[in-house]
Amino acid sequence: MIPEVRAIILNSDSIKPIYLQIAEWLEAEILKGNLTEDERIYSQYQLAEIFTINPATAAKGLNLLAEEGIVYKKRGLGMFVSPHAKSYILQKRKNQILGQMIRDLVDEAVRLGVQRKELLDMIERAHQEVEEEKE
Repeated sequence: MIPEVRAIILNSDSIKPIYLQIAEWLEAEILKGNLTEDERIYSQYQLAEIFTINPATAAKGLNLLAEEGIVYKKRGLGMFVSPHAKSYILQKRKNQILGQMIRDLVDEAVRLGVQRKELLDMIERAHQEVEEEKE
């Protein structure tokens, strides 16, 4: 029986391919702790049924995660979450997503004439506000 996850909506109009959206969704499930290390994950056929997509598309997303070492295959049993998956995903997202956001922020700050110290002060204030909101 497949768990109810239809709340996840794939964006077929996105420039991001569906297989990448599947891989990112699985990464998010690992980060949230819904999939834990050495736990069996959804098969390509389960993902195809859940998201109403072609099994080959789902397989492409799974294979991408396997190539990155986030999941591993056990012959005849399926794919499982790698022991280091969560820390790898966190590091990858810090480097890729936050890195790009920071580059974009600095680029915009330079265009607006914001000085380095002023930008760092703004970041520090925003960080402090977010931490206070979490308390």
